[in-house]
Amino acid sequence: MKAAIYENYGPPEVVKLVEIAAPEPKENEIQIQVIRSTVNRTDTGFRSAVYFVSRFWTGLFKPKRQILGTDFAGRVSKKGANVKAFELNDRVLGFDDEVFGSHAEYMTVAANKAVAKLDEKLTFDQGAALLEGAHYALTNIRAAGVKKGDCVMVYGATGAIGSAAVQLLKAMGIQVTAVGNSKNIALLRDLGADQVIDYQKEDFTKTAGKFQFIFDAVGKSSFKVCKTLLAEKGVYISTELGKNGINLILPLLTRLKGGKRVLFPFPSITKEDIDYLQELAIKGQYLPVIDRAYKLNEIVEAHQYVESGRKTGNVILKVQD
Repeated sequence: MKAAIYENYGPPEVVKLVEIAAPEPKENEIQIQVIRSTVNRTDTGFRSAVYFVSRFWTGLFKPKRQILGTDFAGRVSKKGANVKAFELNDRVLGFDDEVFGSHAEYMTVAANKAVAKLDEKLTFDQGAALLEGAHYALTNIRAAGVKKGDCVMVYGATGAIGSAAVQLLKAMGIQVTAVGNSKNIALLRDLGADQVIDYQKEDFTKTAGKFQFIFDAVGKSSFKVCKTLLAEKGVYISTELGKNGINLILPLLTRLKGGKRVLFPFPSITKEDIDYLQELAIKGQYLPVIDRAYKLNEIVEAHQYVESGRKTGNVILKVQD
């Protein structure tokens, strides 16, 4: 099979396309013919190892698992003897940020992990883009404990995580203020944001009102900057560690002080989460934003584009037709 691998940490050019043997499923696994995947910030972050701490998961000196890719949508091509929940040729979607492996024509995943049947109403492109941004957003929304009628600000609302967060919050009946760039103001309104702020023309910190939750979906702000916008018991969450890993320290400090808090929840996803997100998609309450698509042999270009910080929503990787 064709697979995009990286044998060393570094720039996008360390990724190369090779021919390797397809993985065989164990008794509790399914083999998936990958039709679509995405290239996202998780992929580029682990590949570059800009955050040295990431090497504790992937390997200190060289990556232990050389095929990236967290999202996948495709068909079941083989199944282990103990697998009952899936049949051959089932359309499936899923997410795996422990083993990765979807930047290849075939991958294996345990049948009891975050993999589910892809609803016939959704395309493979939608299935591949449905989970990565949304599961980060969902984890953080749940951790913040917001409820119907609350006011929430999403900073960086046009990325995969931010655009998912806006839609998921609106589906919960929450008032959303979305902060994004000039070219995507119309998109943010289409996503359902109640108030839209163009950070290239306005200072978002001058926004009137207080927020129960401020979600920095791109990690380019800080608790210090956003603190005055938070309600008395408001919560700030960023998707990034922050300068000197400050967002890992502040949850402890702000908890001791009481009042406005910083949280740093670690994301997780289950089959039930996948079913929930598919249900919202079928109802039209959440549809992943797709920027553009690259073929598997254009994997370096895909990494370059994602790493440039210019993407809106998700970047699809067309692994097979």
